[in-house]
Amino acid sequence: MRAVAFGSFVACALAGSVALADPVADFYAGKPMTLIVSTGAGGGLDANARLVARHMGKHVPGKPSIVVRNMPGAGHIQATNFMHTQAPKDGSHIAAILPSFVLYQLIDGRGAQYDTRNFNWLGSSDVDNMNVYVWNTAPVKSVEDAKTTEILMGGTGAGSYTILFPTLMNNLIGTKFKIVAGYKSTNEIHLAMERGEVQGRAGNFFSSLKSQNADWLRDGKIRLIAQIGEERDPEFKTVPLLQELTNDNEAKQIFRLFSAEIAMGKAYLTTPDVPKDRLDALRKAFDATMQDEAFIAEAKTSGIDVRPLKADAVTRIASDILATPKALVERAAQVRGKQQ
Repeated sequence: MRAVAFGSFVACALAGSVALADPVADFYAGKPMTLIVSTGAGGGLDANARLVARHMGKHVPGKPSIVVRNMPGAGHIQATNFMHTQAPKDGSHIAAILPSFVLYQLIDGRGAQYDTRNFNWLGSSDVDNMNVYVWNTAPVKSVEDAKTTEILMGGTGAGSYTILFPTLMNNLIGTKFKIVAGYKSTNEIHLAMERGEVQGRAGNFFSSLKSQNADWLRDGKIRLIAQIGEERDPEFKTVPLLQELTNDNEAKQIFRLFSAEIAMGKAYLTTPDVPKDRLDALRKAFDATMQDEAFIAEAKTSGIDVRPLKADAVTRIASDILATPKALVERAAQVRGKQQ
């Protein structure tokens, strides 16, 4: 009788241990995750991603460490291609990639080995406007001045915002920005500005500017001449939006189309085909990180803004961009393709 009772106890205990097993925690425990960053070290997105990496692992079942790997190149396309075609599709790799690749898939696509629809979004850590600025010694004070005076603008890869926005402004409103491409990172562009090699830059987030180059704003080292977003940033209300710089309706539509990507913010994603239970766990971990008191405190100390957006909202914006009417996409492609 006792043997039967003991056997029943063991069976129940084993059944309980199976019921309590967590396959997601088992997968992540004892192994590092990789966070791919589509920019070089030292920039605003890199600082944001490293902050996320320091805190997100404790919210993932199994509490893995997260290792950051920078993968700049081709205006964020190299990292995007890697996440779609080469990274393991098991939830071990996540990425912080500026979302210029979403519209790029429609209007150009050269070198693209991905379909945005296949990615799994985790959310965005900060939704923030971008800007266009020139060094204080540049002979222009406004976009109107830039229509009559040539300004050297630093650029990275062909698909990057550093090249995209000056190109759009040249082709839609007649500015005379001359793009000096080939810098490996936006940090290199900033050093080039300080050395006098170039006179300006486009495509920086206000939050990155405030956290990485606060003295530029404080000491008047740069002049903000335009911002990119759906509405003016409340802190920079005097700086005009791109769509406010023209009365041409088609030009306004194109500026708004490219500005829609900015509404996705500093977005994080993982590969296609991640098992659902791991994807759910990663999304919950990302959301929990955005609410983590230690994360928020370190962000504040570092001057990094936290204005998160959940995965479903980021997914919806990306889907809306991909649903842009064909005629507008074709016109946007023509304008974007005329790089000077």
